[in-house]
Amino acid sequence: MARQTENTNSLQSLVKTAREAGKSLPPVHLWEPAYCGAMDLVIKRDGSWWHEGARITRQPLTRLFSTILRKDDDGVHYLVTPVEKIAIEVEVAPFIAVRVDAVGADENQSLIFTTNFGDVVEAGEKMPISVNYEDGSDEPTPLVRIRDRLDALMSRPVFYELAELAVDKDGVMGVWSDGVFFALEPKN
Repeated sequence: MARQTENTNSLQSLVKTAREAGKSLPPVHLWEPAYCGAMDLVIKRDGSWWHEGARITRQPLTRLFSTILRKDDDGVHYLVTPVEKIAIEVEVAPFIAVRVDAVGADENQSLIFTTNFGDVVEAGEKMPISVNYEDGSDEPTPLVRIRDRLDALMSRPVFYELAELAVDKDGVMGVWSDGVFFALEPKN
């Protein structure tokens, strides 16, 4: 019984952390610096960061860059400071969702995602889950919003966990989180 109470308390703590996430990040959405051009920086599909063809292996550096990352209305990703705005390339998404925790069940379920940089977010109306399919392909690209317009690509194990949690709603398989139903299969 003590272990169940301990697990319940830790899951409730996780939900609280997810709801408070992002409050300590720099306010890049408020900064309007001059555009300084593009940098040869690429975030690959696997979440690795590359500068001028060489992989950046220093996790603290990429974590720092991830905190000043923004995606504007033009669909371009930028590194933003109060005085500079530099375009970078992102192949799919700047983050990788490496973990999902389900709290509750069915329509009362909350899905808490953790990224490769330790960001924690609860999927819901403001942080939606989307699954895109290329035309003519059955290969899914599952994403979850992390902040503003920035998404995390779900790792294969995370997407498989979602598939295990999927339920049928009006003939569509999907998952519930924070009172919102998210379809996991392609729209016909």
